[in-house]
Amino acid sequence: MGISMNILLQQKAPIYEALVKHKSNRVVPFDVPGHKGGRGNKELTDFLGENCLKVDVNSMKPLDNLCHPTSVIREAEQIAADAFGAEAALFIVNGTTASVQGMIMSVCKAGDKIIMPRNVHRSAINALVVCGAIPIYVNPGVNRDLGIPLGMSLEDVKQAITEHPEAKAILVNNPTYYGICSDLRGIVDFAHEHNVKVLVDEAHGTHFYFGDNMPVSAMEAGADMAAVSMHKTGGSLTQSSFLLCGEGVNPHHVRQVVNLTQTTSGSYLLLVSLDLARKNLSLHGRELFKKTVEYAEYARDEINKLGDFYAFGSELVDYDAVFDFDPTKLSVHTRKMGLAGIEVYDLLRDEYGIQIEFGDISNFLAIISAGDRALEIERLIASLSEIKRLYGKEDVTGMFDHEYIDPDVVLPPQIAFYSDKKALPIKKTVGEICGEFVMCYPPGIPILAPGERITDEIVNYILYAKDKGCLLTGTEDMAVNNINVVNL
Repeated sequence: MGISMNILLQQKAPIYEALVKHKSNRVVPFDVPGHKGGRGNKELTDFLGENCLKVDVNSMKPLDNLCHPTSVIREAEQIAADAFGAEAALFIVNGTTASVQGMIMSVCKAGDKIIMPRNVHRSAINALVVCGAIPIYVNPGVNRDLGIPLGMSLEDVKQAITEHPEAKAILVNNPTYYGICSDLRGIVDFAHEHNVKVLVDEAHGTHFYFGDNMPVSAMEAGADMAAVSMHKTGGSLTQSSFLLCGEGVNPHHVRQVVNLTQTTSGSYLLLVSLDLARKNLSLHGRELFKKTVEYAEYARDEINKLGDFYAFGSELVDYDAVFDFDPTKLSVHTRKMGLAGIEVYDLLRDEYGIQIEFGDISNFLAIISAGDRALEIERLIASLSEIKRLYGKEDVTGMFDHEYIDPDVVLPPQIAFYSDKKALPIKKTVGEICGEFVMCYPPGIPILAPGERITDEIVNYILYAKDKGCLLTGTEDMAVNNINVVNL
């Protein structure tokens, strides 16, 4: 762990302490929210608990204001910055989507170019739709055996920056959903030599800051900003996130940009969860993530003994498009047994009562944490053994072998999204320019984004994913039978 934090400071939790004091003061509430500490909605209070409803409060002087923090939230942000080794940390309650968009929109305006891999989360391309920046895509490496996109090769990044010296920033996914890491230090060093900001979507990398022997974190690598999805692997409530700022970034400007889209009614349930999760990781992160890695490594070894399933790991590292691997990720390839990842996902949920993070056409991902129990890890392994025995197939012909398709970008996302459009049946869209998003969720990485040419391969992929049971989202047509295309 490369961060030297002030342990005495990390024992504090200013938002939590302020809420405890607020509860003890028994203040009479003539403000919002209207449930008045839960008294106005008994069923909700019975479900969530009185303690929860009593601290679901609005901004007030003793509790500070998320849009312009000057007291307890400000102090909590300063302590978080110390924990993550950042110059500043902003509490985000609109999800890491808001963190990613805040990063992009604080350094890019309409017409500015930003370099990014195409396998970004939809939030990044959404930011381009809103602010009008122009994407310069670097195709990630692709492992055809596993059917997954990898990280960005440093050489490809250097080429993109050299060819587009006017680019304002580069966005890096680190790690990817599957645990693949790029050469973050190399990218930061080269980008900074060319006055390009480095923004890191670190949604799945909270543990990089607190665990031992982890891949390098964004702040340690010298990145300018990072979006950290604290709720994914850090223990806070869903939708809570940190936006970290490094040296040379004006956090007050970043906050102004975030305030364009983030709620003015920040949830104190989310805020206090960030405060306490940060405290927990600062004080106990080493042992928590040591246990997480032990669980993941054990599961990986046992699943690989089953045959046909392949739980991949650090053996993929080639110090290029796979510069490092996140050891907490349990990513499992399923195609060799004749099942798509989403089919295994469905079987685990429907037949064995096990909920994993997601499945795609070739793999599934199970999120492992110290909150798991050894018995549950064994149950997952045993269920996979049963699935292989009962549902495995020898014939894998006709299965898609990859999920990443190089895009043909014809129009900037903003122009395509706001253009006149017409709806066409999916099979009749080949050759057209897409005017909306099409993606499987999770993970929320677009198959198609606004402004991209629709090809036979893309249509076949969409129909295949739909047939296999993937949840397709992004289209105006809720049944996903039609796609809106640009009406030229």
